[in-house]
Amino acid sequence: MTTPDGPVPTRTPTAIDAVADAFVTRTATIDPLSATSMGLAGYDHLMTDLSPAGHEALAEANRAVLRELDGLEPADDVDRVTLAAMRERVGLDLELYEAGEPLASLNNIASPVQLLRDVFDVMPTGTVEAWENIAARLGALPGALGGYTESLRAAAERGNVAAIRQVREVVSQARELAGPESIFRSLVDGEAAARVLDDSAACSLVRKELEHGVTAAREAYGTLADFLENELAPQAPEQDAVGRDRYALFSRTFLGATVDLDETYRWGLEELARVVAEQEQVARQIAGPGATVEDAVRLLDKDPSRRLIGSDALKAWMQETSDAAIVALNGTHFDIPEPVLTLECMIAPTQNGGIYYTPPSDDWTRPGRMWWSVPPEVTEFSTWREKTTVFHEGVPGHHLQCGQAVFARETLNTWRRLACWVSGHGEGWALYAERLMADLGYMDDPGDRLGMLDAQRMRAARVVFDIGVHLGLPAPEEWGGGTWDAEKAWPFLKANVNMAEGFVRFEYNRYLGWPGQAPSYKVGQRLWEQARDEAKAAAAAKGEAFDAKVFHARALSLGSVGLDVLKDAIA
Repeated sequence: MTTPDGPVPTRTPTAIDAVADAFVTRTATIDPLSATSMGLAGYDHLMTDLSPAGHEALAEANRAVLRELDGLEPADDVDRVTLAAMRERVGLDLELYEAGEPLASLNNIASPVQLLRDVFDVMPTGTVEAWENIAARLGALPGALGGYTESLRAAAERGNVAAIRQVREVVSQARELAGPESIFRSLVDGEAAARVLDDSAACSLVRKELEHGVTAAREAYGTLADFLENELAPQAPEQDAVGRDRYALFSRTFLGATVDLDETYRWGLEELARVVAEQEQVARQIAGPGATVEDAVRLLDKDPSRRLIGSDALKAWMQETSDAAIVALNGTHFDIPEPVLTLECMIAPTQNGGIYYTPPSDDWTRPGRMWWSVPPEVTEFSTWREKTTVFHEGVPGHHLQCGQAVFARETLNTWRRLACWVSGHGEGWALYAERLMADLGYMDDPGDRLGMLDAQRMRAARVVFDIGVHLGLPAPEEWGGGTWDAEKAWPFLKANVNMAEGFVRFEYNRYLGWPGQAPSYKVGQRLWEQARDEAKAAAAAKGEAFDAKVFHARALSLGSVGLDVLKDAIA
């Protein structure tokens, strides 16, 4: 591995590295779904225990590793960051556990309901053994959903039940997964299976197990939907807001930093106004003097050179745009390791409208992938809106960030490379990367720049939405005055998110059901920019020139850590 300062010598692993590596192995055994997501081989046939006992086993592993770390002294700066990062992350996991939050996890995007479905997207499919693993995991899915139901019941006994809005959304998702068009059905009937499973006796046996697994998985999701509808829904509160105390814990979890929530809300309003003003300026460049943002959007959407028809065209454009960015940035603004030069763009099997990234596996047999989940009614795409998203998910965004961490075997232990993920660090960097590409001149086309500002506007709006609604803060008069609630937040979101209504509705439900996560993008970007500006000031105080390439390389070499840990590490 090399950096702008030259080759990095191989680092001798320390006692702290050994503890961190052993912790990953221990938790992978308890939570094999996470092991698959991390790309660790050997766990794909196993299933996570989502019952209260499974959560307690993870909590005990967390307690144990903190005890082990307490007796160790750091050998170098890498160890110092590892200690700070593990104490912060593992400590927060225990806080969440003690508060009963993992037992109650239920929302439209990031709860076990989706995890048990999405994990199959990243499982290997190229061998008969891989399909045996898929069959085994499908067969174990009913037990996992049974354990999840136990956890939801236990949480309900403590008075912790997701809002009725989330319960209804998940019932709908579970019914779809139980239905004849279930993605479990399409997984087994798809091209990937057909390429591997021939007519031999051995493959016929695997196909039979897959069929049993699909039937079992669909029935289990039907059972879950019945439970949610008949037992949990009557206990679910109407109110979406989680309140200040719970929100503060979620905010620290997603940011890896403690922020003043009231000040951050006020900043969100100011940032939203600033981005809107910049958008209006660019709109006049596109559509002429006096033009509004809406005028510019209509003009751009009519431009056939900026339009893609169908998912195949979208996928090809994503790949072309991503590949071009990698070529342009490598060796100039970043030194990209050879394995990270490959990014695979995919159309996701789900159809909920999400866009996301999955990192490479530990052995690089699974490349980093950018996924686009396209709703069935969406058949046209505008490149001016989406170019910034490719930079966010690809290079210099998530793919560069995650790929470099996976590659950093010579300096980082397994926990640092694969297991530690902090939303504010990761999403903040990806949003920072979008603005960076504009600063570097890659968004000089006014349409592309308007698209970048459109994404920044959405992220600023959800700082206001998320903190305002969940803390019950005062709403601006233009949005109804009084106290923020879900009803006032809907027209506010529609006015500030330039997407089809189906996309906006999914995002709306996401913010209401996953408190603290959505602001981690924009607030994370703010904290990244503050860290860069402090580094600039420090260089100036020494009479030195600030080197952005060196700053970025140094910061990314740490892997994903809490933003307070990041700030201390690069200070």
